[in-house]
Amino acid sequence: QVQLVESGGDSVQAGGSLRLSCAVSGYYVNLYCMAWFRQPPGKAREAVATRRSNGRITYADSVKDRFIISLDNAKNSLYLYINPLKPEDTGMYFCAAAFPPCTGGFSIEDYKNWGQGTQVTVVA
Repeated sequence: QVQLVESGGDSVQAGGSLRLSCAVSGYYVNLYCMAWFRQPPGKAREAVATRRSNGRITYADSVKDRFIISLDNAKNSLYLYINPLKPEDTGMYFCAAAFPPCTGGFSIEDYKNWGQGTQVTVVA
């Protein structure tokens, strides 16, 4: 059974940094298309970073140069490093997975497996 569990969310001041983690079980994380989404309060869920099974990484324009997606095969985990944090980064962050063939796209429909999310709050 595929399971994704996010952690690392916190309330931090603008300009700070965070590393979010997504522990994966039930499959090898490097074989899947993986993504981080976020959902700001009262808004739709949006993709911020994706990693295809071939290693290709894509970022949303709004987070380029501040977000880094990575994975650790030994820990079978996906990460999202955010620096510097901005108030508009506030929201629930979710990791998501899709088994190949997958596009690594930015649509919610591109991913079948989701975690429960971890909350990030950035205070100005």
